Amino acid sequence: MKIISADYILTCNDKFEILQNSAICFEKTILDIDKFENLTQKYPEAEVIELPKNSLIMPGLINPHVHLEFSSNKSSLKYGDFITWLNSVIQKRDDLLCTCNDETINKQLKIMQKSGTTTFGAISSFGNDFEACYKTPQRVVFFTEVLGSSPNSVDILFADFKSRLRVAQDNENERLIPAISIHSPYSTHPILARNALDIARKFKYVVSTHFMESVAERDWLDHGTGEFNEFFNNFTPNSKPMNDAKDYIELFRGCKTLFTHCVQANKQELELIKEIGGNVTHCPVSNRLLGIGRLEIEHIDKSILNLGTDGLSSNISLNLWDEMRAALMMHFQADLQKLATLLLKMVTRNGASALNINAGEISKGKLADFIICETSCKEIDNMALELILHTKFAKSTFIGGEKI
Repeated sequence: MKIISADYILTCNDKFEILQNSAICFEKTILDIDKFENLTQKYPEAEVIELPKNSLIMPGLINPHVHLEFSSNKSSLKYGDFITWLNSVIQKRDDLLCTCNDETINKQLKIMQKSGTTTFGAISSFGNDFEACYKTPQRVVFFTEVLGSSPNSVDILFADFKSRLRVAQDNENERLIPAISIHSPYSTHPILARNALDIARKFKYVVSTHFMESVAERDWLDHGTGEFNEFFNNFTPNSKPMNDAKDYIELFRGCKTLFTHCVQANKQELELIKEIGGNVTHCPVSNRLLGIGRLEIEHIDKSILNLGTDGLSSNISLNLWDEMRAALMMHFQADLQKLATLLLKMVTRNGASALNINAGEISKGKLADFIICETSCKEIDNMALELILHTKFAKSTFIGGEKI
């Protein structure tokens, strides 16, 4: 049992309370929150950790959408347009996968740890990232991904998917949690998607999918036209969309699902995502680099919004502080203070809710996953914005009550 005190505790609860001169008593979970002197009297046997002046405790950051398998990319891919980028990914994929070994992935995981990311969702297309994810001290929701649009290959693709998923299932523990990813409505045959989602429902796995990321996807699903028409006909002549947008969303009914990007989703689709209990994962840097537009977060229920970095195939950083700063600049029409508060909720309590993790808040009963930051800000009302503007790395990180 330990007691840790700080000048500020950023709870990230629903009211976004910021406590001053308070302390936390914790083991693997948070046992109590009160004034330091009250906790030391109540728990005299507890080890005491006193932090330096201007220290702030807040929940560990949660990144629900990361592709680690392309972590070797720096200048191999082409940005500015989604289809141009996608073609470059296909062209360079084998080289990027070959050069992305455990050492490369571990380097990025260390950076994520240093920045204060205590939980992340790993979208795994090939399984090359499993070993690193299994060994990291962070909590990992490991999304085994299924994709493939050829009806003649459904059985082979599904067997491969189940084989990769079984590795995660056989190694499940309190920090590695199996999950399922359906790549997208344009790349995953409906039979594959339904079969994988049946498994998700059976085991109550969280699900992730890319949805309405680009104008090309919008045109393809709505009309079978646009840039995807030429793209798919290069592989299979006379290709047709396998789903429309509404039917695709309905596939996920009964599954806790993160719909990632949604930049081109319309009002009805966003309302349907909320109605089926889904969440929306916003990846602003990826959206900008791929030239797909801005997610209009002002029109989305804030409780279902979370923030992810995507992978280094479409980002230059897996640091959520960098992502929050990018979001501050992208959503230039929003009130800065309110947006900063929302962003901190998106990377803590909202991310935890989306991944079904008992974390993301400093409150009794939550997992003791928290970070220590430094702040010179004395004005509570300005704390969220100043924290985002000036924080690059956490001073220290605790997961399950243990400092890592």
